[in-house]
Amino acid sequence: MGTLNPKKSKLKPWLKKQWCIGKVDGEYLAKMENVLAVYAQPTPPGRARLCFDERPCQLLDEMIAALPIQPGKAAKEDNEYARKGTCVVLLAYDLDTGQRYTQVRKQRTKADYAEFMHELVSTYYTDVEYIDLVQDNLNTHKYGSFYEHLPLAQARLLSHKLVFHYTPKHGSWLNAAEIEFSALARQCLDRRIGSLEELERQVSLWVSERNQLAVKVHWSFTAVTAETKLKRWYEQVNPACNPS
Repeated sequence: MGTLNPKKSKLKPWLKKQWCIGKVDGEYLAKMENVLAVYAQPTPPGRARLCFDERPCQLLDEMIAALPIQPGKAAKEDNEYARKGTCVVLLAYDLDTGQRYTQVRKQRTKADYAEFMHELVSTYYTDVEYIDLVQDNLNTHKYGSFYEHLPLAQARLLSHKLVFHYTPKHGSWLNAAEIEFSALARQCLDRRIGSLEELERQVSLWVSERNQLAVKVHWSFTAVTAETKLKRWYEQVNPACNPS
């Protein structure tokens, strides 16, 4: 069998990309540029930049124990499995240090969001005055979640320290945490995991290894790039608007 030539193999039906932009209006462009400004700005002393996102996970257990892995051969598993419910992985990624912080929770409520942010900030960011936080506009991602589920002093502290930067609707591609979740899906969640405890263990191992290497996301898409590549969007929003 000959060696595959990537230049000749232009058709790749096994690869599929989903990129839903949705309606692009002035609000979309404004939020996009706000997030891109966070990525582009140098971080002054006393400030941090984080990206946050959540990913639902389905717990699947083996009906029959998988066969032991043999050298040189792929792991084999039965095609039948048992559903063990769902859970959520919460992830915050630090753009400047290349560290990521995760929790596995049974659900993603306002309380889960508030508790995660409190533990994150009180553990790792006590000496930081402000944190620019990029996240989507989910109804739980509000300052009100802190006041509804945390002691007043904690709610006030988080509301003062966290500066929210919302991605536009259908703008998850602007959240660097999505890149981390893509790596997590490929390197950790590509197997059947049957319990919350085992998922916590697997995710913790992945985080430890990646943090030890301080793997960073190199974000190259800027507002200047947007003016060129997304010129059509700007003109659709305002025909008189000519990015320059």
